[in-house]
Amino acid sequence: MAKHLYRHDVLTIIIKLLFMKRLLMFCGAIALALGVKATAREMLQTVPYVDINKYMGKWHEIASFPQRFQKGCSCSVAEYNLKSNGKVRVQNSCKVDGKIKESTGTATVKDKKTNAKLAVSFFWPFTGKYWIIDLADDYSYAVVGHPNRKYLWILSRKPAMDPDVYTGIVQRVKAKGFDITKLKVTKQCP
Repeated sequence: MAKHLYRHDVLTIIIKLLFMKRLLMFCGAIALALGVKATAREMLQTVPYVDINKYMGKWHEIASFPQRFQKGCSCSVAEYNLKSNGKVRVQNSCKVDGKIKESTGTATVKDKKTNAKLAVSFFWPFTGKYWIIDLADDYSYAVVGHPNRKYLWILSRKPAMDPDVYTGIVQRVKAKGFDITKLKVTKQCP
């Protein structure tokens, strides 16, 4: 009887191990698939370095992924000013039904090595990620996105952008995983 129990126990253990192996392989495949997707989301690259002083000033929104808080906006402008404490004053404005709409916030550099990752807050305690993912060498345009790829702004120092420059930017953001079908050109004021 003891021999029979021993054989039964060994067989049970082998069956359980085989089942566990298959289960682990299945779970590993799922984790790998999810990991690849998560990694792709995390891999949004910013520009290598932003000279924060050169970045300050007025930027015109050329195009963006429309957001609820920008509904009905045209002539959208962002103005950035460096404060004495190292934070950035953010002044956004646009026209809605012919009237100026403004909001003021504060941005904080989160990656001091690159200055390309900032957190912006328009009302405490909420912040949003503001990542500079493309930038002209002469700071004539910038592209700002969020690592979840649901937010995107194409900015320019001038209210109009050369069509070839715009096309190049759109191709690069598409290559970074943004859904460019969501991109809408912002109406600018003359």
